[in-house]
Amino acid sequence: MALPGTAWRERVEFERRLVHAGGTLYPVPYLLGWLSWTETAVLLAASVVLVAVLEFLRLVVGLDHAVYRALTREYEADAVGGYALYQVSMAVVALLATTSVASPTLAVPAMWMLSIGDPVSGALGVNGPREPKRPLVWAAMFVVCVAVAVPFVVPAFGTGAGVAVAVAGAVAATVADGIPTIVRGVAVDDNLTIPPAAIAGMVLTVVVVA
Repeated sequence: MALPGTAWRERVEFERRLVHAGGTLYPVPYLLGWLSWTETAVLLAASVVLVAVLEFLRLVVGLDHAVYRALTREYEADAVGGYALYQVSMAVVALLATTSVASPTLAVPAMWMLSIGDPVSGALGVNGPREPKRPLVWAAMFVVCVAVAVPFVVPAFGTGAGVAVAVAGAVAATVADGIPTIVRGVAVDDNLTIPPAAIAGMVLTVVVVA
């Protein structure tokens, strides 16, 4: 039987994954034709401003309400929360796709590699912020990332080139998810690294094979 503390932590992690997966909805208005991609990128940029204010209130002012306590991990208590880094990476990829460097065709799967792939990865294995993930988790993350990319890139670039682009993005996202990035002794949350790594891998592959 799980200890009360363990059960509480499992519930929190489940709720965090639900919130995480909610980011899958970000590009949906664009896909449905309700918003342009530029409007989508502007809204995501605005969300970064909002979370910056929320993190200022939490870390500087000391506003520590129940939602923060429930959804913030221990190592985030005195650092920028993963949800804020999530918004930053989503906005960066969205803004990049408004330029000639990338396109929504690459940005949407890069965003979904985080919003869908990362919760699947997290559900399959628990690891510390400095610990690499297990091979099974790597394999699952890779498969999910390829699956979300193929419907976008194969119609855009053809079967051969499209599969290569999907695989490149999936490999980059899987590495970003599976191996902690350490900068000056500090582990960088994969919420910040997965979408930029994924879109970079896809853009480079498009340049080479498409």
